[in-house]
Amino acid sequence: MSKGKNQHIVPHPEGWAVKSEGATKATKIFHTQQEAIEKGREIAINQQSELLIHNREGQIRERNSYGNDPHPPKG
Repeated sequence: MSKGKNQHIVPHPEGWAVKSEGATKATKIFHTQQEAIEKGREIAINQQSELLIHNREGQIRERNSYGNDPHPPKG
């Protein structure tokens, strides 16, 4: 289980937003998705949580875990 709240990169009327899971307001808004991903990744690493990247339709297109995974993949 992750320690912090998962971070979501979601579309926003002003561009792209980093939003903590369960939050009603965005943590920060960026002009590009890449800027939002970089900030979201930084937060997720610090909080040992997951980063979920959404597409323009709001569907999750990618997720990355920065926590202590209970079952790390072999290889």
